[in-house]
Amino acid sequence: MLSDTDWSAIRLTFELASITTLLLLVIGTPIAWWLARTRSAWKGAIGAVVALPIVLPPTVIGFYLLVAMGPNGPVGQLTQSLGLGVLPFTFAGLVVASVFYSLPFVVQPIQNAFEAIGERPLEVAATLRASPFDTFYSVVLPLARPGYLTATVLGFAHTVGEFGVVLMIGGNIPDKTRVVSVQIYDHVEAMEYAQAHWLAAGMVAFSFLILLALYTLNPTGRRT
Repeated sequence: MLSDTDWSAIRLTFELASITTLLLLVIGTPIAWWLARTRSAWKGAIGAVVALPIVLPPTVIGFYLLVAMGPNGPVGQLTQSLGLGVLPFTFAGLVVASVFYSLPFVVQPIQNAFEAIGERPLEVAATLRASPFDTFYSVVLPLARPGYLTATVLGFAHTVGEFGVVLMIGGNIPDKTRVVSVQIYDHVEAMEYAQAHWLAAGMVAFSFLILLALYTLNPTGRRT
């Protein structure tokens, strides 16, 4: 059965995934809109940077984030000057790392949804003298809803399944940075296979159910 430590890891994991997903939707929307609409020569380069976490090993991302957010890194020096200390081995550090690591899983579905809208709805809104904000809020967002649903589910699920990045940035501190994936690793390392099985089976069930819900509620999500 699940111990108090296991439940603590589950709570922390879902808290991390919820905060990260909300931040990614806010941060990812303008990035996706720019990538969908721009004709800049920088589009390819920016798109490649956004997609890097898909192909880079998590430990590589974790290492460079650790260096950047450490006491001698640019981010670390900034946070220290603001009286915030350093981010590694804190929950805030996990959030920052998770945002970077899950960014493409939110940006790309939203970008695809924006591109699928086409020019016609925007032109119609312009003829009705709708402001850019009104057009985006009243036309673009409703039409892009399937992409947002896909992005929300994928961003949340991907954050829940993180291991390498969270271990590099957060370490293994109970009730502070120890998430489910790290807790499973601890159980296996201690040869506590029964406890590891409970958590691992729960992760499998969660992943299946969340993808089943996505494909049932949003059949176009597979093509978004």
